Amino acid sequence: MAIDIFKDKVPCYLQFDKNQMTNLQISMTKEILLTNRLGGFCSTTVLGCNIRKYNGLLVVPVPQLDNENHVLLSSLDETVVQHGVEFNMGIHKFQGENYSPKGHKYIIRFEWDKVPTIYYRVGGVILQKEMVFMANDQRLMIRYTLLEAHSPTTLRLRPFLAFRSVREFTHRNNAFNGGYETVRNGVKMCMYNGYPDLYMQLSRKNEFNYLPDWYLGFDYPRERERGYSSDEDLFTPGYFEIPIKKGESIVFSAGISEMHPSIMKHTMEKEKDTKDSMSGFYNCLVRSAHQFHIEKKGEHYIKAGYPWFKCRARDFFIAMPGLTLYIGEQAKYEQYMATASKAMKQWMNGDGVDVEVYEVHQPDVLLWAIWCLQQYAKFTSLEQCYRKYGKFVDQIMKFILGGRHPNLFVHDNKLLYSYGRDVAVSWMNSESEGRPVIPRTGYIVEFNALWYHAVCFWAEMLSASGHKNKAEYYNELSQKIYSSFRRVFINKYGYLYDYVDENEVCWDVRPNMVFAIAMHFSPLTREEQKNVLDICTRELRTPKGLRSLTPKSGAYNPIYEGPNWKRDYAYHQGTTWPWLAGFYLEAYMRIYKRSGLTYIENQMIGFEDEMKFHALGSIPELFDGNPPFHGRGAISFAINVAGILRALRLLDDYENE
Repeated sequence: MAIDIFKDKVPCYLQFDKNQMTNLQISMTKEILLTNRLGGFCSTTVLGCNIRKYNGLLVVPVPQLDNENHVLLSSLDETVVQHGVEFNMGIHKFQGENYSPKGHKYIIRFEWDKVPTIYYRVGGVILQKEMVFMANDQRLMIRYTLLEAHSPTTLRLRPFLAFRSVREFTHRNNAFNGGYETVRNGVKMCMYNGYPDLYMQLSRKNEFNYLPDWYLGFDYPRERERGYSSDEDLFTPGYFEIPIKKGESIVFSAGISEMHPSIMKHTMEKEKDTKDSMSGFYNCLVRSAHQFHIEKKGEHYIKAGYPWFKCRARDFFIAMPGLTLYIGEQAKYEQYMATASKAMKQWMNGDGVDVEVYEVHQPDVLLWAIWCLQQYAKFTSLEQCYRKYGKFVDQIMKFILGGRHPNLFVHDNKLLYSYGRDVAVSWMNSESEGRPVIPRTGYIVEFNALWYHAVCFWAEMLSASGHKNKAEYYNELSQKIYSSFRRVFINKYGYLYDYVDENEVCWDVRPNMVFAIAMHFSPLTREEQKNVLDICTRELRTPKGLRSLTPKSGAYNPIYEGPNWKRDYAYHQGTTWPWLAGFYLEAYMRIYKRSGLTYIENQMIGFEDEMKFHALGSIPELFDGNPPFHGRGAISFAINVAGILRALRLLDDYENE
C-alpha cells in the first residue's frame, strides 16, 4: 500500500499535482526563477527541462569577459539506483520533438512556499528535491532527502555544462578544457579561459566517475518561437554517485568558489529561512519585487526584467515606488534613489556615468524621476522630500528650463517638445532597421502630462518648505502649461492626441493619455478625465492591462510572436502592458472612489491567474492584445510587478477608509 506523505501537509498556494506535472503542455509553460543580489540567477522549468538559451541552474555575470550573464551549469540529472536498476529523473528536449530521458513521469508533486520543491516516486522510493539560490553568493544549492525507501538506494548526479553567454549557444568543439581537479567532496572545472572555476561539491564523501562526453542536439523551443537558432550541445564530465539512506539529506552545491562540506546543510537551511513566502498573490509579488534588487560595488539597482534586461533608467524610476514604498520598504527606496540620482546628476553635469544605469539620456527619464520623488513625498511628507531630494529636483528643473537636454525643449507655449522621427524617445521604443516603428514626435502627451505634474509638485514642495517666491514662479508656469496642454491635446471626440507636431496630429487611441488622468496633478477637468477614462476602458482595457493601440486602428497588431522583425512591429501596436493598468486603476479610483472597488478587485483576478505561468509568482513583460491574452517576452518584468503592487495598495487604502 502506497504511503501518502502529503496527507497532513497544508496545501501551498503554488502547487501542482502529478497530472499537471506530467502533462508537458502544462508544465513546460511554468518556469522557476531564483535570483541573488549579485546579478546571478537560476532559471528552468518546474521539470528541470530548459526551454530557452537563458535557462540554466547557475547563470552568473563574468565581468572580466563582458557585461552579460553566462550559463555555467546548464542542468543536473538525478538518477536513483536500486538493485542495479537505474531510474533517471531528468528530462531534456532534443530536436525533433524528442524528450529524453522522460524522468518527469516520476514526479508526483511540485510545491513552492519558501523554496521550489519537487517530489519523485520511483517504486518504493520517494525523493524530495529542494532548490536554493544564495542571496549574496554565486551559488546554487540543492537538497535531496530520501523520504521513503525499502532497500539500499544510490543517488547519481550528472551535471551538464555550457560555459557560454546567455546570448549564445555552445557546440561540441576541440577548444574546451574537459579536465578537472579534485576539491573537498567534489571537483572544480573551467572549460574556457576567462571563466571562473565551477565548483561542484556534495555535503559528504562520494565517488566521482569521470566519463567526459558531449550530448548533442538540445532544443530550446522558446528561441525557435522567437525566430532564433534553438539547438545546443552540452558537455558532461561524468557523474557523482553516493549512497543515501531513508530519512537522510544530501546537499549538492554549485558555485564559483569552494565551500566546506561541513557547513552545507546548515547554510542551506539558514538561507531557506530567509526566503520570502509564496503563500498568496500579494506575497508572490513582494517576493518578485525583491528579485529585481541587484547590488554592485555599494550601488543598488533595479533590474528591468528577467532573463535578459539590464537596469534601464526609465524603468528604474517607474518601478521604484511600487517595489518599495507601496510594500513598506522606504529604506530600500532611498538606497535605489541614491544610485539612480547619482547616474542622473552625473549625466546632467556632463560627467561620465560610472554606475550601471542605462538610457539615462532618454528625454522623459527626468520627468519620471520627479514623479518617483512625488511618490516618496506622498509616503513621507513634502518637507522631508525637500530636505532629502530638493536639490536634485531643482537641478532637473534648471536643466530642462535651461534647454540643456539635447532632445527636450521648452517652447514658448511652455510645453515640452522632443524630436522622435528618427530615434525612439518614449517607452514605445521598438525599432526596425534603426528607425522607430512608432515615430512619436513633437509634443508627446505623457511627456507633457508628466511635465505639468512635475511643475505643480515642485511648486507645492517649495511652498511647503517656505520658498514662497520661487513657488509662485512655478505656479505661474504650471498655469501656462495647463492652458497649452488643453489647447494642444484635447480633441473633439473627448480623448487626447497621442502626439502633436506642427500641423500633424496623431489620432491613434493609445494608453499614453491615461497618465494625464492618473497623475496627482491633472491638466484636465473631472468631466474630461472621465471621458478619457471611459475611452481607455472601452477600447484599451483587457484583463491583463491596457492595449498599446485600439483594435479599431488599421495598424492593430495584437499578437507578439514570430521572428524579431515581426515582434518589433507588434510590440506597441496592440499588445497589452500590465504596468499601464497600475496607472489606469489609480485614475479609476480617483474618479469613482469607493464605488469602483468591486471593479478594481475583478481586474486583479486577471493578474492573479498569471502567478502559475511564466516565472512562477511574477508578471511577464507583456500579453497579446486579443484573447486568450498569452503572456510574452521576459518572464518577469519590474514595472509590471510594481504597477500591480501599487494598485493593490491603493485598493487596500480605499477599502480601509
